[in-house]
Amino acid sequence: MRSTFAEDILQRFLRYAAIDTMSEDTLVATKSPSTDGQWDLLNLLVSELKEMGHSDIQVDTHGVVIARIPSNLDYEVPTIGFMAHVDTADDVPGNGVKSRVIDSYDGSDIPLNKEYTIQVSDNEELAQYKGETLIVTDGTTLLGSDDKAGVAAIMAVAKGISSDPSFKHGPLELIFTCDEETGAGMDIFPYDKISCAYCYTVDGGKRFEIESECFNAATVNVHFSGVSYHLGAARGRLVNALTMAAAFINALPQAESPEATDGRYGYYCAHTIRGNATEVDLTVYLRDFDLPTLDHRIDALKLLAQTSEALYPQGKVHVDAKHVYYNMAMIAKEKPIAMDHLREAGRRLGMDLEEALIRGGTDGARMANEHKIPCPNIFTGGHNLHSRFEWAALPAMEDSANLVKEIIKVGSEK
Repeated sequence: MRSTFAEDILQRFLRYAAIDTMSEDTLVATKSPSTDGQWDLLNLLVSELKEMGHSDIQVDTHGVVIARIPSNLDYEVPTIGFMAHVDTADDVPGNGVKSRVIDSYDGSDIPLNKEYTIQVSDNEELAQYKGETLIVTDGTTLLGSDDKAGVAAIMAVAKGISSDPSFKHGPLELIFTCDEETGAGMDIFPYDKISCAYCYTVDGGKRFEIESECFNAATVNVHFSGVSYHLGAARGRLVNALTMAAAFINALPQAESPEATDGRYGYYCAHTIRGNATEVDLTVYLRDFDLPTLDHRIDALKLLAQTSEALYPQGKVHVDAKHVYYNMAMIAKEKPIAMDHLREAGRRLGMDLEEALIRGGTDGARMANEHKIPCPNIFTGGHNLHSRFEWAALPAMEDSANLVKEIIKVGSEK
């Protein structure tokens, strides 16, 4: 039998997952949010917050919702923020999600459709949820627990606060962002509209895992310009931009790719390519926990571009590199209040919290490094994120929401 709190989280998640919010990285330069469906969910959250009785809500024109909940204490404590993003990734289709609830998981493989099955042998975390509630898809899309599980957890806590006047808390800010999956959501974040001294992204994975360190990240756009000639008269004249790009990609060290690394090892990743024999645009993602090493990777791509031009006379290669976010570990150490309160909340709830690295980034990483607000990450119970094999565990979602409530309690103490 599910608790009332767990049922509320579940119904919220199913409602949010059904809304098409897949972001589109090709549109972020001209539109924010990049897709209209993100507005649909943001507007729904605003409506639900108002129905709960929360009235101090700001909707930024670029797709950021900030709900402020005033303190009910008779003394001052720092404001705490909790943040989640409404968009889903496009690694596999992220729209048209058809969630399926497994009320009492029997411990066996989970068929999604005739073609795809979640295998127990590939998902060791499934074993701890036998007899519990899981949510999966029909195998045609991702599920969207990244990060609609986080949105549901925060909203369920907001509902609990509004319905229980005896729950003591300091000032809170609930923040919902767009386009996190494109890396552009924080480009337009209204920092002047928030006052939280520390914040938490509820945007993690497996149960009890918390994170205060992430990759440094850079996006490198490489443009190849070839020389066009009729193919029948191309000898000694044609320079094929596609051939140049293929050689460039093949020169990236395979041992330093996402599929060949884990732990603290960084990588090069050729992510998208568009073009023809004359002009090609290639996007390469670079990641590393050490910033000087990340910059070394950028320099390596610039040298590779020079080599490509030498190998293909008359061809041109232009490299444009941009740091996207930085490792948030330094800010977490400089301002330990966020991690201290998180650990204490877990201790009081009897949760054996496991500190891990994020082999990626969150909006919180940018908040930490751009505005010096420590912003560690809290688990949500999602697994196999960005894939059709994604599944989420309701007990972990409930634990995540309970951890958020306990952090609020810890932060309310003198």
